[in-house]
Amino acid sequence: MDSMITAASRALAAGDPLGALKRVALRDDAPALALRGIAMAQLGDLVRAKELLRRAGRAFGAREVVARAKCVVAEAEIAFASRDLSWSAKALDAARATLELHGDRVNAAHARYLEVKRLVLIGHVDEAERVLADLDPAALPPALRTAHELMVAGIAMRRLRAKEARAALARAERSARDARIPALAAEVEGAWVVMDAPAARRIARDNEQLLLLDDVEALLSSTSLVIDARRQMVCAGGEIVSLARRPVLFALARALGEASPDDVPRHVLIARAFGSRFTDDSHRARLRVEVARLRTAIRAFADISATTRGFSLVPRRKREVVVLALPVEDEHAAVLALLADGESWSSSALALALATSQRTVQRALDALSAAGKVQSFGRGRARRWITTPVPGFTTSLLLPTPLPID
Repeated sequence: MDSMITAASRALAAGDPLGALKRVALRDDAPALALRGIAMAQLGDLVRAKELLRRAGRAFGAREVVARAKCVVAEAEIAFASRDLSWSAKALDAARATLELHGDRVNAAHARYLEVKRLVLIGHVDEAERVLADLDPAALPPALRTAHELMVAGIAMRRLRAKEARAALARAERSARDARIPALAAEVEGAWVVMDAPAARRIARDNEQLLLLDDVEALLSSTSLVIDARRQMVCAGGEIVSLARRPVLFALARALGEASPDDVPRHVLIARAFGSRFTDDSHRARLRVEVARLRTAIRAFADISATTRGFSLVPRRKREVVVLALPVEDEHAAVLALLADGESWSSSALALALATSQRTVQRALDALSAAGKVQSFGRGRARRWITTPVPGFTTSLLLPTPLPID
């Protein structure tokens, strides 16, 4: 490797893409193409970066397997940054195996972190956590240690483990200072902003209060009877009853929880559960059946008593009843949550991340676009969707990941 390539590599490692381009901008040999691609990626021109890396991969000879593997890893990073979640995970795994076989543990670890990032983006948090647990960042350079801790913090936030998330962010902050890369320090700072933003709303008897992630964790581990609107579950004292597949029962539980200890009129329950503006004998009969089913489902936590005008929720052991709602509620909240990361998404990537059909996502995007909440650019397969993040709110509770209570 000649001196200009070495200098460009050092500039990129220090987060100076312009300095790297000054040294290799006019060169078309394989190493220079690869470095130019990485530099363009750091500058935000992902399309040009992807093209350069593909040219570099073809330019490297058949025997230069390590260099070609590095190009694959760099291309995967660009793909995930541009939310191309359909990019071949097998190609990334093969490149990682090649790097490990030839002793390049740093770039192999980088490939692992990209794998974790993809798993998190598509909502496979359990698998991402398992992969991350097998990685030891101690012997890695500061930049990768920072990436490791950011991944740990991100997963902890989704798991509602606030103390663990804060500790990981503190470690990431120290590693970012050691790395001396401004973009990395800014990423850590952005993670702190998310950590300290409201994560949910606490609703009790028509009173609302914004909660930080620490408050949400404390609430779910308390003895209160919590009706969690995000995951459509009822929990208390570490026990959980999921109503995610029984939306009518959850709608009734939430309406009763928001009014507890007062009762809720029958016509209000019918409107909330069945979406009917009118009430007749068939609605009242159906309401009695669904209330009986809900009473059976949550009998370990509470009873439901009939009153003159409706029904009331009566918690056992004199527990406080709290409804935990999203900080911002919208019919298409999950789509907005993914778009709120500031990146541009395709409808196919959104469908993959939400585990739903692309047509369902497209209908949601059309509705959000008509409401002025999102906008698109490009056409056909190149069409991408973006939105502006909701100021002052974290999206960690909006994303499609499980929320176990530890």
